[in-house]
Amino acid sequence: MTTKALGGLLRKEIYHVLRDRRTLAVITLMPIVQVIIFGYAIRTDVDHVRLAIVDPAPDAATLELRSRFGATDTFRVTATLPAAHDLEPLFRRGLVQGAVLIEPGFGDNLGRGLPADVLIVTDATEPNTGSVVQAYVLQVIQAYERERGATSSAVRLVPSVRMRFNPTRESSNLFVPGLMAFVLTIISSLMTAITITREKETGTMETLLVSPLRPWQIIVGKVAPYLAIGFVSVLGVIVEARLVFNVPLRGSLVLLLAEGLLFILVSLSLGILISARTSSQRVAMMGAMVGTMLPTMLLSGFIFPIESMPWPLRAISNIVPARWFVVVARAIMLKGIGLSYLWRETLVLAVMAGVLLVLSTRSFRERLE
Repeated sequence: MTTKALGGLLRKEIYHVLRDRRTLAVITLMPIVQVIIFGYAIRTDVDHVRLAIVDPAPDAATLELRSRFGATDTFRVTATLPAAHDLEPLFRRGLVQGAVLIEPGFGDNLGRGLPADVLIVTDATEPNTGSVVQAYVLQVIQAYERERGATSSAVRLVPSVRMRFNPTRESSNLFVPGLMAFVLTIISSLMTAITITREKETGTMETLLVSPLRPWQIIVGKVAPYLAIGFVSVLGVIVEARLVFNVPLRGSLVLLLAEGLLFILVSLSLGILISARTSSQRVAMMGAMVGTMLPTMLLSGFIFPIESMPWPLRAISNIVPARWFVVVARAIMLKGIGLSYLWRETLVLAVMAGVLLVLSTRSFRERLE
């Protein structure tokens, strides 16, 4: 009897999996998607470095040195500036990852056999990336010095380095702001999708069909507790970051909380959309993992730099909400910048929230009907 019962159970489960095409599709495609994303996203090398060059007095020597950076595939010279004070907005907006500051009279000093100073400044918000960028720039400068020294033994370059925003290169300053996005994704998207789908499976959602509530009112009632839990989680992560990991909070706490609420709203809307389009908890769980947790870990810049990924993954990362929130959280906590610099990321999150709310409301109405 035990063998027959086990065989019947196995046949029943196989029948349910094969009958549920969405479950079968998710189970089949999930390993393929994971292998592709992991294979291309997990990169420790740094490519396409956004570099700025400050050259207050261009001459033949400085133009030759600048051409060395533009000739490599590693660097992408995004700005050439006449003064060092123009660098600050570029670093705060994240438009450059490093800068090379050439002193005035660079060519004259080399010609007279005097030391020529070069300052290398890197954004250490991502400590590993900052260190690698610094090493790459030093390699170019040292190669330039060796080639110049082949014709004149008096050539001497004196490079100095400086790290911005995270001079001690603490890895916790990189990971803790990203963990905030990961925790909120679990609470908002995954738990919402599973909870609402479970209510559909148990039949408690059917009671809403005879209630006078509208779909948007039902959604508000369902997500309000998770919105409150997410807000408390944001506060908890910030307190833990300050007290346990000594992560600085150089910007506005109010702005960080507001951005956190906006990201929670996006994640909740995505969780509702997943639950409305799925019919079982396991499909909702796998859909939430593929659609939210996996992109948050790999395509948000939380762990691996987006610049090192192939261009298709870089393009896909633009529709990952966590990618924009990670930028916002790091910028507020480490750089201390405000909404005047973060308006673009905030606008993207607001548009995502609006679009996902509309789609989730319509999908939920269709399910109720």
